Amino acid sequence: MRLTVLGKSPAWQDAGGACSGYLIEAGGTTLLLDFGNGVFAKLRERVPYDAVDAVVISHMHADHFFDLVSFSHALLLGPRSARPRLVVPPGGSEVLRAAGALWNDPELVESAFEVEECGPAAAAEVGAVSLRFTEVPHFIYAQAVDASGDGARLTFGADCGPNEGLVEFARDTDLLMVEATQAEHDSGSQRGHMTAREAGASRLVLTHFSDELDEEHVRAEGEAGFGASVELASEGATYELGA
Repeated sequence: MRLTVLGKSPAWQDAGGACSGYLIEAGGTTLLLDFGNGVFAKLRERVPYDAVDAVVISHMHADHFFDLVSFSHALLLGPRSARPRLVVPPGGSEVLRAAGALWNDPELVESAFEVEECGPAAAAEVGAVSLRFTEVPHFIYAQAVDASGDGARLTFGADCGPNEGLVEFARDTDLLMVEATQAEHDSGSQRGHMTAREAGASRLVLTHFSDELDEEHVRAEGEAGFGASVELASEGATYELGA
């Protein structure tokens, strides 16, 4: 399994960057995990958009799904013919219709993709990739996503505050990718994000942090909490998992 970071920015894009978007390739299957602002252009630098088998969205905040509008226009109006699957969390279809209504076309995304909703009780197979989901704490409903294929396993924590459920969900995974959006812990506010110090797994990649944060501080916080070295996601970074 190969994981490529297309975008790792939080809700505001890094300079020249993109919001949440990760390309997974395994056993001939091409899958996108999240598809936020700026990700479509980054995807086109890597693979033809009609080669994508499915897009999986962790939650319906704009920085995790909004470039589906650009992708939809390409599929419906461009020269390449395809209708990929689109897996969204419960209630995601309604949000997609609301987004399409901004272009006076509530069915825009549903016309371009085969849309299905999957929650924690469901699993999905996309070619050679098996998917599982679990709810994680965030400001809206959000799901961590576990993807297995080619004898490897990746767990993506989505956007979430500290929680033990993610630790159990990710147990024995080859790579856990979690966010580190907040610079410091604010005990007086609702927690929908984590700091770098609060993540834990056997191999850890921190993502969804701004280029306006000090990377060495993010790394130091992550390593202090993790007790070992951590990796920081960067656009274009590739991770080879499994044999």
